[in-house]
Amino acid sequence: MGIIDRYLLRQFLQTFVICFLSLWGLYVIFDLFTNLEEFLQAGEKTGNLWRLIGEFYGYQAIAFFDRTSGLLALISAMATLAWLERHNEMTALMAAGISKWRIAAPVVAASAVVTLLATVNRETLIPRCREQLARKTTDLLGDRPQVMAPCYDTTTRILFRGSAVYTHQQRIEKPDLLLPPGLDEYGPTLAAENAFYRPANAEHPAGYLLEGVQQPTGLDKRSSLLRDGNPVVITPLDAPDWLRPGECFVVSDLAFEQLAGGLAWRQYASTAELIQGLRSKGLEFGADVRVAIHSRLVQPLLDLTLLFLGLPLVLRREMRNVFLALGTCLLLVAGFMVVVFAFQYLGTIYLLPPSLAAWAPLLIFTPAAVAMSEPLWERTHRRRLQMT
Repeated sequence: MGIIDRYLLRQFLQTFVICFLSLWGLYVIFDLFTNLEEFLQAGEKTGNLWRLIGEFYGYQAIAFFDRTSGLLALISAMATLAWLERHNEMTALMAAGISKWRIAAPVVAASAVVTLLATVNRETLIPRCREQLARKTTDLLGDRPQVMAPCYDTTTRILFRGSAVYTHQQRIEKPDLLLPPGLDEYGPTLAAENAFYRPANAEHPAGYLLEGVQQPTGLDKRSSLLRDGNPVVITPLDAPDWLRPGECFVVSDLAFEQLAGGLAWRQYASTAELIQGLRSKGLEFGADVRVAIHSRLVQPLLDLTLLFLGLPLVLRREMRNVFLALGTCLLLVAGFMVVVFAFQYLGTIYLLPPSLAAWAPLLIFTPAAVAMSEPLWERTHRRRLQMT
């Protein structure tokens, strides 16, 4: 690595860090003052307001980097090369026989590293912090009730309903489960005071422990409900060792995060978890999840395509103004994202296959990036021929 390469990498890194901290700082200031009352109330309970603020926005920085990494990489690359052009350093390097694409090589490599880091962050770090990232400012401690959307278990055909969910306890308040035909021997609904998620262990499979069963009455003295020979609703009569009177256990493949998280779980889940969810018998995902999976796979390629769309613009000699370069960059990103989101929307409403909806922008913009870059490659090739 030469001196010029290190110089460009340092300039790229400085620009990236400054842009990230500036945008992140604006977001934190705006969001903090908008929700200051919620933070003050939660700070009184924990006794440490600043630690609460630091933890909340520290986790949010992970998701913020995922959303802005592609844009910031492009801005940093274009600003670095525009700054080099503005101070006539590009001209001096080209006079020494160095092509523009060779000059831009370390910037392209740095952008590729940012794309790789964003992918690793999306697939490993974000899923581990899913609970903290999904937490809203109205529920900073996770102890407030959240609205529960009805969720269908396709394995048992039970519709899970409830008045509210509590994430810190993995609890459903006043669960009201709608039982399908074949499991409605004692009534069409199964209602209780609370339901707690319990992972699988030696005594029972994964499912929900219902306490204070209200409907049907007299369930303690009745046998468990079976489907295809497998227990679905286990009663104290068949499991007296771990079920007390007034309780029952509902077997389900729905994890609490999937049941209570809804869109948040899908947003912060890894690609492997989404694929596993598609294969799970207890979940039924629509086209939006299939589009999201394909979009995850194509996202690194889209980030690099966006970079190669922007570089030819800034490598032109007339692009010597840094602010003009940044303005061009923002317009390019806006148009690029409109096309990407438009195709993804068409996929979610079943007008396009999910795979085509995710990959179509790449098929559109890749030829454009190659065509825009071709004149610069031709100049490089001509210069090499002249030198030989």
